[in-house]
Amino acid sequence: MNLRKKAKLVSSYVKVYGKPKIFGIGANKTGSTSLKIAVKDFGFTIGDQREAERLCTKWAYRDFGKIIKYCYSAQFFQDIPFSLPFSYVALDHAFKNSKFILTIRDDSEQWYNSITKFHGNKWGVNGRTPTMQDLKKADYYGIGNPWIFNRLMFNTPENDPYNKKILIDFYENHNQSVMEYFRHRPDDLIIINVAKNEDYNRLCNFLGVKSDEYKFPWRKKSTRIKKS
Repeated sequence: MNLRKKAKLVSSYVKVYGKPKIFGIGANKTGSTSLKIAVKDFGFTIGDQREAERLCTKWAYRDFGKIIKYCYSAQFFQDIPFSLPFSYVALDHAFKNSKFILTIRDDSEQWYNSITKFHGNKWGVNGRTPTMQDLKKADYYGIGNPWIFNRLMFNTPENDPYNKKILIDFYENHNQSVMEYFRHRPDDLIIINVAKNEDYNRLCNFLGVKSDEYKFPWRKKSTRIKKS
């Protein structure tokens, strides 16, 4: 780590020292970007997502030490590895009195269509759902990283990396496990759908902030990238 990066990291640690942590633990493609923008607008410090993604192998081994250490750098974190099963348990034990936000879609089918369309636009041929070969050739901060992430997250057959039943089970089981874990702690977890305007006000109340806005910020949808 170079001196400038190290100084920036130390500065961020000092800036957020003693401040509460907020974790977005909804599966990827459940509106986590809209949530991040809203929380940033509230004035909370946002974690560097690219740094967090480099810790996914640690998550796979259920080695949360470096993930926890990373969380001292900011106040709010979302997407992988925070959106993956088991992470919220380790984070809950490491950071007492934290707030957890479970983002969901209207239904499981909508979530599955969203993640396959998004990945298809990024890594598939002409927008199709990516195959193993597509993911191995894809470049996401390194050639083949999308395939590595797919293998770490989903226990799908190699010849069917986006198996619909397995992915939907993954999504539903994660949501159910989160809700069960926090079942007796309603002040620590909120479940929101960023497509519902009323959930924006609920989030403000949950985090104890005020806003002149009345709905979640909207991010332009991804466009298809043609590939041969």
